Amino acid sequence: MSQMEEVILVNKSDEVLGYMEKMEAHKRGLLHRAFSVFIFNNNGELLMQKRASDKYHSGGLWTNTCCSHPRKHESLSTAAQRRLKEEMGMEVSLSPKFHFIYKSSLDQGLIEHELDHVFFGNSDQTPVLNKAEAEDWKYMTIKDLQEDLSECPEHYTAWFKICFDEVVSKVPSL
Repeated sequence: MSQMEEVILVNKSDEVLGYMEKMEAHKRGLLHRAFSVFIFNNNGELLMQKRASDKYHSGGLWTNTCCSHPRKHESLSTAAQRRLKEEMGMEVSLSPKFHFIYKSSLDQGLIEHELDHVFFGNSDQTPVLNKAEAEDWKYMTIKDLQEDLSECPEHYTAWFKICFDEVVSKVPSL
């Protein structure tokens, strides 16, 4: 992923305010549009990815299946499908579920301030990782995730910890 990529700056109503180079937006902590994808298998387990250790922030931490930022003039659903294919080598039908705003200080002196749109999908595919993005993956039950988040929160990304309870509340059949 190019470090010159732009993010879409938005207000709290998700109205576009402009565009800014991705790293600059993260240094300044400006609110921008993002998405997070959660893929569940037929056993109701969540596909987790371990971010590549050399990512520009949150490297080596466990998180949801994939996440990123849409490009200028790219729909959220198209962006989510694109990144799921680029990061995990998967093509899965996705459904928007909810969105949330969060602001969190990260490593490398960066600030994540996102209006994050959450998508769900269902698949039993085996991921084919893009090692520049994700260094490992595993399926986890919600119960195991809840326990591990409680015992070892430092192993997980900020946004995952923030939205996890709402994700669980939206999963059918839990």
